[in-house]
Amino acid sequence: MSRYTPAEIEPKWQKAWDEALTFKAERKNGKPKYYVLEMFPYPSGRIHIGHVRNYTMGDVVARYKRATGHNVLHPMGFDAFGMPAENAAMASGGHPKTWTYDNIDTMVEQMKPLGLSLDWSRMFATCDPEYYGQQQALFLDFLEQGMVYRKNAVVNWDPVDMTVLANEQVEEGRGWRSGALVERRELTQWFFRISDFAEDLLEALDGLDDWPAKVKTMQANWIGRSRGLQFAFSTTDAPEGHDRIEVYTTRPDTLLGASFVGISPDHPLARQLERDSEEVAAFCAECRRTGTSEEELETAEKKGYDTGITVRHPFDTSWELPVYIANFILMDYGTGAVFGCPAHDARDLEFARKYDLPVSSVFVPAMGEEGTYILPEDGGPAYVPPKVETVRYLKPFAGEEAMTGDSGVDAAIAFCEENGVGQGVTKYRLRDWGLSRQRYWGCPIPVVHCDACGVVPEKKENLPVELPDDVSFDQPGNPLDRHPTWRDVACPSCGAPAKRETDTMDTFVDSSWYFARFTAPRAGTPTDMADAEYWMNVDQYIGGIEHAILHLLYARFFSRAMHLTGHLPEKSREPFDALFTQGMVTHAIFQTYRRETHPDPQPDKLVRHYLFPEEVITFQHDGIEKAVETAFAESLEGVGGLSSVQALAEVHRIADMNGRGVEIIPSAKMSKSKKNVVDPVSIISQYGADTARWFVLSDSPPERDVEWTASGAEAAHRHLSRVFRIAAEAARAEDAPQGSDEVLLREMHKTIHDVTQGIESFGFNAGIARLYAFTSTLSKSDAGGEAKREAARTLAQLMSPMTPHLAEEMWSMLGGEGLVADAPWPVADETMMVEDTVTMPIQINGKRRGEVVVPKDMPKPEVEELALSHHAVLKALDGGAPKKIIVVPGRIVNVVV
Repeated sequence: MSRYTPAEIEPKWQKAWDEALTFKAERKNGKPKYYVLEMFPYPSGRIHIGHVRNYTMGDVVARYKRATGHNVLHPMGFDAFGMPAENAAMASGGHPKTWTYDNIDTMVEQMKPLGLSLDWSRMFATCDPEYYGQQQALFLDFLEQGMVYRKNAVVNWDPVDMTVLANEQVEEGRGWRSGALVERRELTQWFFRISDFAEDLLEALDGLDDWPAKVKTMQANWIGRSRGLQFAFSTTDAPEGHDRIEVYTTRPDTLLGASFVGISPDHPLARQLERDSEEVAAFCAECRRTGTSEEELETAEKKGYDTGITVRHPFDTSWELPVYIANFILMDYGTGAVFGCPAHDARDLEFARKYDLPVSSVFVPAMGEEGTYILPEDGGPAYVPPKVETVRYLKPFAGEEAMTGDSGVDAAIAFCEENGVGQGVTKYRLRDWGLSRQRYWGCPIPVVHCDACGVVPEKKENLPVELPDDVSFDQPGNPLDRHPTWRDVACPSCGAPAKRETDTMDTFVDSSWYFARFTAPRAGTPTDMADAEYWMNVDQYIGGIEHAILHLLYARFFSRAMHLTGHLPEKSREPFDALFTQGMVTHAIFQTYRRETHPDPQPDKLVRHYLFPEEVITFQHDGIEKAVETAFAESLEGVGGLSSVQALAEVHRIADMNGRGVEIIPSAKMSKSKKNVVDPVSIISQYGADTARWFVLSDSPPERDVEWTASGAEAAHRHLSRVFRIAAEAARAEDAPQGSDEVLLREMHKTIHDVTQGIESFGFNAGIARLYAFTSTLSKSDAGGEAKREAARTLAQLMSPMTPHLAEEMWSMLGGEGLVADAPWPVADETMMVEDTVTMPIQINGKRRGEVVVPKDMPKPEVEELALSHHAVLKALDGGAPKKIIVVPGRIVNVVV
């Protein structure tokens, strides 16, 4: 083959790997194993360049570990349940199952040309009955162990998608997919008792040495351990049964600055009041239309309703505080009630000023006096010191006048306990995991509701409880509720008529144990313990930072629960030994298109739809048609006399295929949900998979974002073409010995060392930079043919994790034995890396005229003699003697003539 042709090379070697079953993983006791896993994808129907980067990183590690003698497990599957499939079915009149499996087939077809070293025989989708049947078995085991329960709870409700949303799925008060305003509703939900594991999950973070510090910090903050005081205010004029309001506070040292008590709209007292008052009911309903994320509660206008009820301060029964229902307090945090100290909380201060409530400072900065800054009660901002900051207490009811915040809190707790005001307790921000979702396309919860027996677990021999195929999405809501032949069953306990649970599981459940299933994907139980003992833990897990909290936290909980129920060994309570969070792939130009509509019959709802670029039509300007893919400000500037600013405005006047207005959103992040991704299929078709792999690895450190550019892909392709030519030339090089073999081989061993370090440390770009340098060295070397071939074979081996197809072709043409995928990783010879010579420049009358390579320890007289024999010096002396010669050992030779 005379030139680099990826279209021929890549399918040839993929076929060779498949025929040899090169990447099939089998348990081999006695051989060290290595389990590398990238977070599996959702089957959106197309891969994007972010997938290429993520899976290529994992593939580099997997191929490298195979070469270093490990038995590697590198599987692939699909996280396949969820709302997008239902939305697609409703839009097209099709079925979520058909849409999902068609998309999986398409994505597998798109992924295989990447040449990933995956064991495809282990592939599964979470919507396979064989998978979710075992998930149902886990649910029943957790239920038997008391780790699952059912209760009423206030949830985020998406009125368009008609399902519960997690707080993280609410964006700006709207559903993350539908764009509809989210409401708060009280529903009966299933929960995992993840809060029982809060302390263990928190403490174990310290042992995750190979996790990014930022991820551990995020998890620790989410679990949110705090030490505080729980106590009760006694009420006056409250309805019967509400003579106390329980409060938990992490700052009991601010009790003497209390101004009001606030309760959640879902607090039992508020619920009682709204039953008796239309005005209260209207206010609570308005509050429930507010988002529940912390960010939204902080930024929303603070609103309250004065109930007319007061509470007595625990230190002075004559001191009464008003009780407000407040829109910024959630029932599922603490007790659903707080006391407000406006001087030391910005949110409370905003509320107090709005409703003209007292503001009274409890402490001031320790180094200042009250007059050195504006007190909150005098119009200054709230003073909110960190807990470790030393403050000076103005009202030191709890001990020292000046102490750190932590000491002040501890002293306040001790004082309150001594005086019978509450108890010091440790609490966690982490709440139990609500797993119920009111939708069809999810794992059915395997229980039955019987009037006589109550909630009855399905028998394991009846699993999987499969989803029915004959459902319709022609009306809102969960079609399982409207499917009597599936819903109506006999009670597994007494045989009486009963109903199946129609809620399905949160899709986070599906991804919380898939890594364990990969160890034995066809087992008749959730795991096979022999396989789990061998393959677990995941040695290297790779995925986006956006999964740093929920997915990883839920997976850690599931591993503990699976250990307690006999499905994982003790060592796998923490499932991921090492974690790497890669950066995003971004694009240099605007490329996100969105249309907003008001669906019938809900004109007050706003639904956001994202569009692929090909779904957006072209438009006209002054008779010149411009395709939207290229109609950005830089391409329009100057057309018809437009300035760059006018051109950018023109870009925003674009329509979709149906003529409706489309908004172009300034967005650099590629996201499948926003349909603004670069299509790798066309890139692979044009340049080959190895070019795409090389580019996404070489452009920047893997933990940072990489900006995709067409010019970058072209440059990568040109370099790989050059590498191919150099290897071909080496294969044909003459065997006659020449003088630079040792120089080339020394560089080869340095490169082995540096590339190995780069892969081991996830510094792929640094390793590739070294390969660029070695390629240049090889191309310029005048070493003998065999030395060149050895260097080129080593280059193929070092490039094989990054560009496996090109490496196989090079290995073959250079006489390598078997597949380079099976070749052992080259080992750097330490003696070849030791520099025992030095290159010393030769200056003649102050100007550099040559150089001499000498042993580092060569005596001065011998250096002088060697320098005087250099052809440039001989020419300058012209038979004469030098006036002077100066040798600086290891540095330079100066000759004066």
